[in-house]
Amino acid sequence: MAEIKIPTCPNAIASWLANNASDLGRVGMETGPLAVWLWNELHEKGLPIICIDARHANAALKVRPNKTDRNDAAGLAQIVRTGWFKQVTIKSRSGYELRSLLAAREVLVRSRVKIENEIRGLLRTFGVLFGKSVGGFSRRVDEIINGELDASPVIRDVIISLAKARTALLDRIEDLDRRVMASAKSHSTARLFMSAPGIGPITALSVASAFDDASRFKHSSRAGAYLGLTPRRYESGELSRNGRIPKHGNKMTRKHLYEAATTLLTRNIGFSTLKAWGLRLAKKVGFKKARVAVARNLAVILHAMWKTNTAFRWSATAAWSDKCSADSNGASQPGRMARIRPSPEMPIVDSR
Repeated sequence: MAEIKIPTCPNAIASWLANNASDLGRVGMETGPLAVWLWNELHEKGLPIICIDARHANAALKVRPNKTDRNDAAGLAQIVRTGWFKQVTIKSRSGYELRSLLAAREVLVRSRVKIENEIRGLLRTFGVLFGKSVGGFSRRVDEIINGELDASPVIRDVIISLAKARTALLDRIEDLDRRVMASAKSHSTARLFMSAPGIGPITALSVASAFDDASRFKHSSRAGAYLGLTPRRYESGELSRNGRIPKHGNKMTRKHLYEAATTLLTRNIGFSTLKAWGLRLAKKVGFKKARVAVARNLAVILHAMWKTNTAFRWSATAAWSDKCSADSNGASQPGRMARIRPSPEMPIVDSR
């Protein structure tokens, strides 16, 4: 076994491996901040690089009494050698570009909300109640600056600075919104996703970039588990119970699906089998749990739509008609049964 400490540089790593281990079967690394860059660079150089889930690697490495970089490297080498690992799929460059666009917009929106709350809090400290912003937030701020803060020039200057920062953020958010809309219009998968209720351009791009490739999941039902939307399962002896969702996977996409599920259940955007099921579930177990369940089903349905290249089916009757039409035209695969249940009790999903 050979050991060496070299810089985190793809060229240095590839050069050392070429000179000292030319007959490599696998080269392993764990997920981290530089994992995407390193994997792409080493993959382009022809190395059999694989990326290991850091959670699984940690579970195997934590049995060691001492944690050092050298011990971790040796442990990862043993994991890769034995094959006892779960490989992580590195997404495409376009997928990461979309996620960067959405992440940047989310940061600006959070900053805008934080500034607005700070303005409200500062004014409340000095007895000025913001109230309802009739005509918009900016108009109400101007009214307070020109009226109620005349006697306090220091606080007036502070509020003016925050208001200017908020205006600058709004300009940048509008610019990113235009880029999001342009990306959604040019993205065929995003346009397909937007045929589903509650799915807008942001959620459509978020889900498309999270899945990246429709063939990643053999069954669409695994899409919910990939985003951490399926309940935990615990069994021990006679004890067997379902727990809360683990919230694994991409947090931003999971949040967007929550918002889409809330929109679907609370707004008048057309009635569908999915909405009917979600409302019945809300009466039975509560709105919060129903929202999570609808978000999970949205993830499954969106992946099935992408996999089959079909638009959202608003009713069970429409889904059954489409299936019968496909069977009559010979579009269905022989020897395989479609996972379609024309029942009003559950939303329709074809996850073949």
